Amino acid sequence: MRMGRLIVIDGLDGSGKSTQLDRLCEYLDNRGTSYKRICFPDYKEPSSTLVKMYLAGEFGGTPDAVNAYAASSFYAVDRYASYKRFWEEDYRAGRLILAARYTTSNAIHQMAKLPEAEWDGYLAWLEEYEYGRLGLPRPSRVIFLDMPPAVSQRLLSRRYAGDESRKDIHERDRAYLLRCRETALYAARRLGWEVVPCAREEEPLPEEEITGRLIQLTEKD
Repeated sequence: MRMGRLIVIDGLDGSGKSTQLDRLCEYLDNRGTSYKRICFPDYKEPSSTLVKMYLAGEFGGTPDAVNAYAASSFYAVDRYASYKRFWEEDYRAGRLILAARYTTSNAIHQMAKLPEAEWDGYLAWLEEYEYGRLGLPRPSRVIFLDMPPAVSQRLLSRRYAGDESRKDIHERDRAYLLRCRETALYAARRLGWEVVPCAREEEPLPEEEITGRLIQLTEKD
């Protein structure tokens, strides 16, 4: 059976994932390309309950209050529910699937809680857990939007109109986001992700420039 292509767009909070996915989908619509769009966490579904509790600080007020493996499981369960309920059939029918975040987000945000000496072990565990034990599809391509945290923080503040209280425990912890960029770039090297720079001289690149690169990577064999 011919499986579909799963292309993941990932990045730090404030990197422009949703905006770029919107623009990519508009391009594909204009081309008449058939695809299915999915986003994680799936906040409108009950499968994301533990994720929402975690991000709201109900298990502790910092990201490190929940260890990397427990928090990874919160997100993995949400992905499993989404796959089984909403897009497994499309994927197995050979359809293109576009995902904003995926298993890759655990490699970025949860691996940052561990010392560097444990990163390779965590990546091996994550792949075995989500792709092996849970049976989630491996991505055909992962595209990491590399927006420096200093720039993404400005964009987040603009999104929330300066109201810092609206940020979740990830978004308001700047030191944690710096660690996440380190783990993201490490995972990209180890796992063969495509890295798309999204800023130049501490200013975000034009949206259309980033979209053009995404289109190239999406259409690449």
